[in-house]
Amino acid sequence: MAKAISRRSAPVRKNNGANGSYKAVVEGVLANRRASHYIELADDYLKRLGYTEHGFRHVNMVSRSAHDILKKLSFGEKDARLAAAAGLLHDTGNMLGRHGHDRTGALFAKEILEELGYGVEDVTTVMMAIMTHDEFQGAIPNPVAAALLIADKSDVHRSRVRSAKDIKEDIHDRVNYAVSSSQLDVEPETRVISLDLVIDTEISHVIEYFEIFLLRMKGCREAARSLEAEFQLFINNIRMA
Repeated sequence: MAKAISRRSAPVRKNNGANGSYKAVVEGVLANRRASHYIELADDYLKRLGYTEHGFRHVNMVSRSAHDILKKLSFGEKDARLAAAAGLLHDTGNMLGRHGHDRTGALFAKEILEELGYGVEDVTTVMMAIMTHDEFQGAIPNPVAAALLIADKSDVHRSRVRSAKDIKEDIHDRVNYAVSSSQLDVEPETRVISLDLVIDTEISHVIEYFEIFLLRMKGCREAARSLEAEFQLFINNIRMA
């Protein structure tokens, strides 16, 4: 699993846009009070609804994974850094409700990135990526969107479960809690993106994973194709897709 980067209290940097290193982009976004506050409120609202964790652990992991996917597949530095920014902001729309959070989040990202000095082309690239991250809707608008979708849907792990007491009643909690290991890898030479999961079948049967994630895995496959890559899924060392 990718290592999450904690939020920092560095001063907001104006006009940095998508320039600088991955670390600079992440620190620049998370140092923005509006961005960090929206992430906190979005996760708090989902917690009240009983959803799995969507806070700083999740967005940092998605940010790093999306960035690394494009870097390893030899896409441009700018696209990789925009994917990092999109990963941090993609779930902010949950602050105003789960339904349509992709659209709300895209508008929030516009507000935040313009405040940080991102140019209009970069802002719209991130907005389009966030608009299509939730469920596959038939079109992948750009490489940033493809990387974001794959990174987001690959974050399945028991660390996302807020309380194990409800896993018998909630299939999403049960499936996530059953995943003891989740590794997203990118092989540059073969252009294969693989998600390798270890699922404790005493907690959740493998079929339950596909009950809730089948459409998401199809989305990952289409997103990989748009990157001229292949998406593969392994569960307990057996290839499933």
